[in-house]
Amino acid sequence: MNISAIAAWWNDCSALFIMGEENAAPLSDSPQNATAPAELDPARQEEARRYARQRRWLSLVNLVISAILIVILLVSGLNFWLRDALAPFVGGWKPLPGWQPLLVAAYFLVLALAVAIIDLPLSYYSGYVLPHRYGLSTQSRAGWTWDLIKGFSLSLVFELVAVVFVYWLLAVSPDWWWLWIGAAALLVSVILANLAPVLLLPLFYKLTPLPEGEVRAKTLALAALARTRVRGVYSMNMSAKTTAANAAVMGLGNTRRIVIGDTLLDRYTPDEIEVVVAHELGHQVHRDIPKLIAVQSVVTLGGFYLASLALNFVVANVPGYHGLSDPAMMPLLAAVLGVFGLLILPLNNGFSRLVESRADGYALDLTGKVGAFKSAMTRLANQNLAELTPPAWVEFFLYDHPSTGRRLAYAERWARKHS
Repeated sequence: MNISAIAAWWNDCSALFIMGEENAAPLSDSPQNATAPAELDPARQEEARRYARQRRWLSLVNLVISAILIVILLVSGLNFWLRDALAPFVGGWKPLPGWQPLLVAAYFLVLALAVAIIDLPLSYYSGYVLPHRYGLSTQSRAGWTWDLIKGFSLSLVFELVAVVFVYWLLAVSPDWWWLWIGAAALLVSVILANLAPVLLLPLFYKLTPLPEGEVRAKTLALAALARTRVRGVYSMNMSAKTTAANAAVMGLGNTRRIVIGDTLLDRYTPDEIEVVVAHELGHQVHRDIPKLIAVQSVVTLGGFYLASLALNFVVANVPGYHGLSDPAMMPLLAAVLGVFGLLILPLNNGFSRLVESRADGYALDLTGKVGAFKSAMTRLANQNLAELTPPAWVEFFLYDHPSTGRRLAYAERWARKHS
């Protein structure tokens, strides 16, 4: 799991998660600009459609570039050449038969750095230029670069350890390595879910205890009604990085806390913030985080099982490979997992949308504030450039939350049912 995955884990309410500088903006417990009824902004919706199309095209370009790189490595024999070229520099140290951790690490680092360099222009355009063009980012180029370096460094460390561990399992348990990977993925997911709000997120955002006031009182009251123990309510300086808004209940057990972006605190009424927080508490009441971790672990297990079949087939039929634990297998492993991830994406997103819809229902049941819910969703759509009604195929394949239009329609149905 890399830092972008950790970001995506807590990302909610159709918000955009953008990293940058950490200069806190002043907070307002009683926002002055959120008193008027929220109305959908047609101009912002047109911008949202353009922005969404451009992001989809950028994702497609990134996918094509990745696929081309993997195909070149596998078809040209560069995967073998790189293994043989690195071997003299790292020596032949084999603490176990078939396991060469230094060669595996060197092979991975060369590939990771090469991909990062090739991907840098696209990352800069999609992560810095485009958000600034649409007024979604407030960070400087230096801040964006520093966060990119921090994120890449964290990801590199996590992924390097994971790759060396996978190759150790390939060497010591060639028949059951995929099963052990599934168990390890479950354990790591639980650990990261627990530690992310106290160790990882503070590397990118400043978290400040929310002062006494109406928002804090309502938030703690909601947590009590939901029978969810939290270790405090915090504001997060999202305004130092983005104009988008977000909130989350983060962590597990003794690290669980409610986090509200200052861009939400400054622009939304206490009732609107209440329904957003109630949605997040719905995930805790429904045990959605453990469910999502379990589902992702099963998906990971399935992906590595298919990878095991593919690797065994290639070793048996393609000359040049030195066994399952050959570093030259790395591009093939990435290809199998990548294809499997694309195929399973609609199912993952469909399950996530179901989970999010149930959390919306919980927020309405707990607060009964349909007007505030609809107003909050409308403000989020305007503020975060979220499409009200994206194309059906886009929502089916790519959305892990229901579209804003579906969430508003759900609130209407809830209101009629409870009128």
